[in-house]
Amino acid sequence: MDTPVSPRTVTGRIDVHPRGFGFLTVQAPGSHEVLSAFIPPPDLNPLFAGDIVTGTVTAAADGRWTASHLSLVERPRTRVYGEVVSRKGSLFLRIDREVGNADWVLDAGSTRVQHGDAVVASIADGKVVLLYKVEAGEDRSLERIIARHGLSKDFSPQALEDARLAREVPHAVGSRRDLRDVPTVTVDAPSTRDIDDAISVLPAGPDGALRLLVSIADVGERVKEGTALDAEARERATSVYMAGRVLPMLPEALSSDWLSLVPGQERHCLTVELRIDPQGRVTAADVYESVIRSWARLNYDEVGAFLDRGEVSPPMEPVREVMPWFRLASARLAVARGARGGMEFARDEARFTFDASTGAVSGLVSERPTSAHGMIERFMVAANEAIATWMLARGLPGVFRVHEQPDPERVADLNAFAEHSGFAAGFGRELTPLALSAFDRQIVGAAAEPALRSVLRRALGPSRYTVKPGPHFGLAAPLYLHFTSPIRRYADLAVHRTLKGYLHGRRDYLDEDPTVESLATHINARARSANRAETDRHHVLEARWLAGHVGKEFSARIVRVKPFGLVAQLDGMLAEGMLPAEGLPGGPFRPDARELSLVGKERAFTVGMPVTVKVASTDEQLGRVELALVG
Repeated sequence: MDTPVSPRTVTGRIDVHPRGFGFLTVQAPGSHEVLSAFIPPPDLNPLFAGDIVTGTVTAAADGRWTASHLSLVERPRTRVYGEVVSRKGSLFLRIDREVGNADWVLDAGSTRVQHGDAVVASIADGKVVLLYKVEAGEDRSLERIIARHGLSKDFSPQALEDARLAREVPHAVGSRRDLRDVPTVTVDAPSTRDIDDAISVLPAGPDGALRLLVSIADVGERVKEGTALDAEARERATSVYMAGRVLPMLPEALSSDWLSLVPGQERHCLTVELRIDPQGRVTAADVYESVIRSWARLNYDEVGAFLDRGEVSPPMEPVREVMPWFRLASARLAVARGARGGMEFARDEARFTFDASTGAVSGLVSERPTSAHGMIERFMVAANEAIATWMLARGLPGVFRVHEQPDPERVADLNAFAEHSGFAAGFGRELTPLALSAFDRQIVGAAAEPALRSVLRRALGPSRYTVKPGPHFGLAAPLYLHFTSPIRRYADLAVHRTLKGYLHGRRDYLDEDPTVESLATHINARARSANRAETDRHHVLEARWLAGHVGKEFSARIVRVKPFGLVAQLDGMLAEGMLPAEGLPGGPFRPDARELSLVGKERAFTVGMPVTVKVASTDEQLGRVELALVG
């Protein structure tokens, strides 16, 4: 007989379900254990997602927890999106149902609004006060997602003035190392505007060693601490890339122009120069301030065509003589990384296409990484590892990127998924970097590869920023940080500032500085919000695009099991939908203990299982696609 659990008072965070109820999520300090207590709709009415509250949690006989007597402690959220509802002459705001489950009285001030208008409002003293209307023709789903995740669209006048002043500082050589005559290229997608990394490879000397130069935009030279521009960049912490809309960390006058490593223009950089021996080992690293001039802006497809077939595109002509050395440097690093294990992080990505005249979604394309993606990833990983080692050797507090080894339960889940997908994983009780590498290699090119990688990423878990140095399991790196993207990640900018301070003579740094750890905690939170916003946008566009394919059949693969159904990924397009449990034959169903299978009396559905589905319905506002099993 179960021992009853006494009610207890806890502090936790509110999560809202769009069906009108919520959960109080409580995580014990220093523990991975999470308690989730159900909140009935009436108790949720005055609260928003993300609110910190105290409450009483009570366990029922079946072990489920319920929360009551909730009291607001802190409200991090300052803005909400909603649509205006008129009732009996009064205006209410129907809040985004992922954020709140109630309609709130709307203080519209002097702005004329009417039933059905979409607006963004501030939260002040328990009231919602209109900030602005979403104009006709604008994408409401974008406004909803931006407000939902606390993102910022615009920069303050003070920040824009700081950006204007930063553009007045020329990219003069001065005391910097002059690399303008070194053949240097950038490799990006054609649509990329914020180009923050450039590469050079110097031919091998008599000892066979190559020198790889990774030059990164010197953002710290223009964005100074203590300015309004820096404060806003720190608050954002990252650029957010949503299909059809980018919210940059820095104003576009800097991110896409004055700091961007555009071809033919002098640019201030921080350069890390790596010596790579014939075995692919990085045997030395040097860091210095530089001035570069990009000789060519290349894209992944044309660099891939050179690496794979020796084709030289017109933009590549100025650097065609040195391109074979790029290929050799990449091959050497690949050999060294292969020997230690880990996985390649370049992966398939889903890209929406839009009609140029109407802006409507016109397609969903799955883009596979090319050999050029692999080359650039190896160069950037090598640079990031070298900087992390360089900083630790000098006692400098870095914003390190740490990734823990997955626990045995996650390894068992991945093992089971691989087997159900027709692959032998054989990880054993503990997943090692070399075992991960072997699994990574065998799934390349398989029909189930996108689904397997989706499950693999969840099994490995997220990496995080911290001032405490530690290994990165997924890369099999003893030490790692982010140095190569300071235009769009504040963590990289923080690393640049520490490097520049040291290069200019500063020596009073604190080991594992608590202020750096506080910054890392903030960046982690903002990065999670950005990731959720990008995911929400993807789901909304999935629903919008698949609305035109209702009734169409697709081959798919089960990638997750939920208590209420199955999540299936459509083959070839990286789109997902829900198969509700009540619509599956052979029910009723229940998930097994590890939520790897949905089990009924006659049959079971297991992660990795191929299925044929059709699109049953879509809900763009919630970003939901409902599927039905065929056959």
